[in-house]
Amino acid sequence: MTSVTDRPPGDAVFDPELRRLAAVVVLGAMMTILDATIVNVAINTLGRDFHTSLSTIQWVMTGYTLALAMTIPLTGWAVQRFGGRTMWITSIVLFIAGSVLCGAAWSVTSLIAFRVVQAIGGGMLMPVGQTMLARKAGPERMGRVMSVVAVPAMLGPVLGPVLGGLIVDDLSWRWMFYVNVPVCALALLAAFAWLPRDTDRQAGTPLDVFGLVLLSPGLAALVYGLSQTGNGHGVTDPQVYGWAGAGVVLIAVFVVRALTRGDRALVDVRLFRDRGFTASGVALFVYVGALFGVTFMAPLYLQTVRSDSPLHAGLLLAPMGIGAALSMPVAGRLTDRVGSRVLAVSGLVVVLAGLSAYTRLSADTSRLLLGAAMLLVGIGHGMMMPSLMAAAYLRLSRAAVPAATTASNIVVRVGSSFGVAALAVALQISIRHQVPGATGSLASVSRVRSPDLPSRLAHAFGGGFWWASAIAAAAVVPILLLPRRRPPAVSVVEGDGSVAEPVDDRA
Repeated sequence: MTSVTDRPPGDAVFDPELRRLAAVVVLGAMMTILDATIVNVAINTLGRDFHTSLSTIQWVMTGYTLALAMTIPLTGWAVQRFGGRTMWITSIVLFIAGSVLCGAAWSVTSLIAFRVVQAIGGGMLMPVGQTMLARKAGPERMGRVMSVVAVPAMLGPVLGPVLGGLIVDDLSWRWMFYVNVPVCALALLAAFAWLPRDTDRQAGTPLDVFGLVLLSPGLAALVYGLSQTGNGHGVTDPQVYGWAGAGVVLIAVFVVRALTRGDRALVDVRLFRDRGFTASGVALFVYVGALFGVTFMAPLYLQTVRSDSPLHAGLLLAPMGIGAALSMPVAGRLTDRVGSRVLAVSGLVVVLAGLSAYTRLSADTSRLLLGAAMLLVGIGHGMMMPSLMAAAYLRLSRAAVPAATTASNIVVRVGSSFGVAALAVALQISIRHQVPGATGSLASVSRVRSPDLPSRLAHAFGGGFWWASAIAAAAVVPILLLPRRRPPAVSVVEGDGSVAEPVDDRA
């Protein structure tokens, strides 16, 4: 196999069939990604209505996150075994069923269980949709297609808290789940009408059960351990290093075993032999980690330093979504013309320019300045994501796309958790340094009595954003290792991880 698609190499038209496929993917993916964050602002409301503790009700979010992490590794095998259309429809049915059940939940236990059902469907929707689009688009249109995939991935974390706040303020919390049903039902109808029949599924593809037993719990343990730093636990807490360490060990054992199994492994890790795929993965891991850390710290600054409500704090992220939505379509087209490297570096410079305003925070920094800076971050993000995602597929065969999509989604999931964890620790250290008497946690800050506390806290957050900028800037190293735009008529990485012929990267 020498091409991601059997389309003629020169045909780069965004045809109606590809547009319909993109519309189906965006419709389904938008609500599932929104749902990962929409519940965040309702935790106190849910705890009050179910008469339970905060530590228990947190599992409404944590259970969803862990189930997502555990489901992603199954995606590549499921697409090969059953086909993209079948798995897309199955996933969205599971998500709709989980949403209805969550809205009807009668206890905190039932709500947590139904959130897991939601996550099983939601966890597969994005990688399945990404696989279908990558297979259909081919390298000539990969930038534009990845800009479509990146829009819901960007808007979800930005709009989720805002939508959740509006629903909790004006309606019952149950509508946070019921609102998914009409949108996803429309996506389901569109899938039946527009998605092509599965013609290339491999019915005899065996499931790597032992690999699943290693990788899915390993990812869940790692993500859970890292998430505990964002909940106020220090890196020396067993809740952090115990779970994260166990996850690292399980994943390491999986990788060693997968190297010997090749394409029979749950995820073919030999894909990382390709320079473009590896450089893209490392850049995504580093950059997405920094960005998710920013989305964690920015609303927290408004809530702790300026006593804003969760809804108003969440609105600070809205300009980021607007900026990304404006720049992504343009960036997708430019990526197909000039390659990933130029767009990714340019986008990173714009992101760092926007973050510079947050490194100089005070207790009364202009909200207009904060919003404009976040808009700039969004524009840069919209330039980076399509180019980085497209670079991962540049030299892969059509057969390798499902495994590559699974691996990329795992990298992004772990990178986002790692970024939030690392910046939570950096923020705690900065608070300890800036606020005498504070141990670093926000709970300890509330016990400090000082007239200049808001100013000191603002400087502490500025230090956290310096760390976010440094982490984001580190992504330039793997970005510069990305190959240039793929020249015509070259051999690519096959499904077994090998490269048929040397490719001139013209680096």
